[in-house]
Amino acid sequence: MGLKVCKFGGSSLADASQIAKVRTLVDADPQRRFVVVSAPGKRSREDHKITDLLYLCHEHARQELPFDEVFGRIAQRYLEIVQQLKLSLNLKPALDEVKVGIARVAQDQGTADFAASRGEYLNGLIVAELLGVPFVDPAEIIFFDARGRLDEARTYDTAGQRLKKLKKAVIPGFYGSDAQGRIKTFSRGGSDVTGSIIARAAGADLYENWTDVSGLLMTDPRIVSEPQPIDVVTYRELRELAYMGASVLHDEAIFPVRSAKPRAIPVRILNTNRPDDPGTMIVSEDEPIRHRSTITGIAGRKDFTIISIEKTLMNAEVGYARRLLSVLEKNSISFEHLPSGIDTMSVVIADKQLEGKLDGLLEDIQRECEPDSLEVAANMALIATVGRGMARTPGMASRLFGALASAGVNVRMIDQGSSELNIIVGVEADDFEKAVSAIYHAFV
Repeated sequence: MGLKVCKFGGSSLADASQIAKVRTLVDADPQRRFVVVSAPGKRSREDHKITDLLYLCHEHARQELPFDEVFGRIAQRYLEIVQQLKLSLNLKPALDEVKVGIARVAQDQGTADFAASRGEYLNGLIVAELLGVPFVDPAEIIFFDARGRLDEARTYDTAGQRLKKLKKAVIPGFYGSDAQGRIKTFSRGGSDVTGSIIARAAGADLYENWTDVSGLLMTDPRIVSEPQPIDVVTYRELRELAYMGASVLHDEAIFPVRSAKPRAIPVRILNTNRPDDPGTMIVSEDEPIRHRSTITGIAGRKDFTIISIEKTLMNAEVGYARRLLSVLEKNSISFEHLPSGIDTMSVVIADKQLEGKLDGLLEDIQRECEPDSLEVAANMALIATVGRGMARTPGMASRLFGALASAGVNVRMIDQGSSELNIIVGVEADDFEKAVSAIYHAFV
């Protein structure tokens, strides 16, 4: 296969026994050369993530409150890991430096980024010591520009040159440095993004993302008992499923590997606790379709509102859609979907966008668009049925809507993109689980 970059999530690094599994996996394959690590996750349901405790430390420091007790819990956990792994690493100087740094950044009115990033930093020191390989601080190779965006040219050049000189290395995830040289983090789940960046910078042949599940499932196992796993999914399909709520890999993590040259870098989702499971391979759209089912997966979310507008001869009015969208812009509201007909147009909006704004929005639409009727459907859910092979399979829509009808689910909205990669339906939130189950069993 060639060079592999491996990212291990918080559940894979939650304690010494889990970290020992990481060593076994890395040692078993010499092609696993660069390892990206998260901060330790929860050891049990009642436990706390290290990152959450670090955010709490920053908040205490910002309010000029002592945070010795909270930081002591963090330090004790890391020191226990070092002791249980029987490492000779003296982590106390690094812990002291982190504690002083949190206080200093907070006193200077800095963001919580420094504090939040130290979970990955400290874990990186431990895993590098365990594997006997160099530690590379991402603050030295991953850069953000003045607008807070990834500085791709500088990052890929610097990281590529640094990694080229190393046979193996451990790189903490989640952070880099901004234009002023200060620590800056990606959004939560950003270690996935770091792994993808390192894979591209290193010219990897495969990016392995190790977590606590054996890849992606075709739908939510809380709704459908033991759904089929997804063997292969394309970047575009993953983006659609992640957007609609399927969450194993941070959806922004696909962009660095997807745009790699001369070809996209495939990603495999694997289970640290069940390493022999095949997992899910994420590939480019150029790969042949290899799904066991006509569809790839089903995902959805609740808490949407649909605003439906009807006006006679709407299609003859130049700029009607622009006026509607300008009203949304005026109210600082983004929309999810905009299905339309000759005399109708519906806007699908996440409820969190409408908090305290709905009445004003409707007044503005009435004034600017002068609709014949204006209806609001609250308590809605959206369900996306995704599959690259759907466009070439006759009867897809018939099977989907027939399944919903047989289950007694009333469809309030239908939206299908021009790519025919997915079909999105809007249903009452109370029918959400029933609708997902009906669609799944119609195709699987």
